Amino acid sequence: MKRLSLPTKRGSVLTGVLFDAPAHVAPNPSTVVIAITGIHGNFYSNPFYVNIGKTLSAAGIDFIYAQTADAFGEIPTLNVKTGKQEIIGSWNEDFNNTDEDIEAYLDYASQQGYQNIILAGHSLGANKVIYYLSRHHDSRIKHFIFLSPANLEYLTSVVTEEEKNEILAQRKRGEGDQRMSFNLLGWIPGTANTDYQWVFDNILDNVHVEPEKDFSQIKAITHSGALIIGGYDRFTYGDPQKFLENINDHMQTAKQNKLVVIPETGHTYQQKEQQLADELLKLLKMWGY
Repeated sequence: MKRLSLPTKRGSVLTGVLFDAPAHVAPNPSTVVIAITGIHGNFYSNPFYVNIGKTLSAAGIDFIYAQTADAFGEIPTLNVKTGKQEIIGSWNEDFNNTDEDIEAYLDYASQQGYQNIILAGHSLGANKVIYYLSRHHDSRIKHFIFLSPANLEYLTSVVTEEEKNEILAQRKRGEGDQRMSFNLLGWIPGTANTDYQWVFDNILDNVHVEPEKDFSQIKAITHSGALIIGGYDRFTYGDPQKFLENINDHMQTAKQNKLVVIPETGHTYQQKEQQLADELLKLLKMWGY
């Protein structure tokens, strides 16, 4: 394993981990899977990344656990452009940085000489991958893997009118970069600006249960790949299979895509971590990697 520290265009540094294939298995691996994390989607809360990394690297495929700014609530780091210490995290994330966060990992993979890049994302990370692919028909990416895309309407349904008004009022006072007095969704401490994006202007709100909702980002994607979810995923109003089918029905590549439901597990694949890793390896072999 190798720790990665990759600067973005704005200077913030994102950290990840490369699970590289042993030299006796793959002296010069040509394929890498990059997995964009979701909110608080770190090793501690999502241990399935370790299973994936070990399983794929043992089969000669490299794997990058790719933290974005919100992998933790707060991440102390040094901005390489300003030379100043900064704290990034879910508390002050700007979703408009999605493109350059993903590009930091894609550029690294390209520089390392990988010929086949598979871009994956879990939970909000899947929504970020969708956003990126809808805007960039990047030939470096051969396939996508959406792991448990986040139904943001379900997540934000718990935000009260009082909380919404407080977010608006704090921004109106010119205190958008200050922390709110409450935790968004009950568990995300954040600034008024970040909370505003979550609730009022979320560019990552791109997958839905209802077929008539806005699927414009999904419709713009030209890559093919796989959509995976746990059979107990609670963000889907009780029908994970239909949730994936509804997303896929709006895709240009619907007939080429593979849909996988991991039974008897939820949004983070608890107790089914190895089965998830095995399913991913099976997909990659099916695609010829």
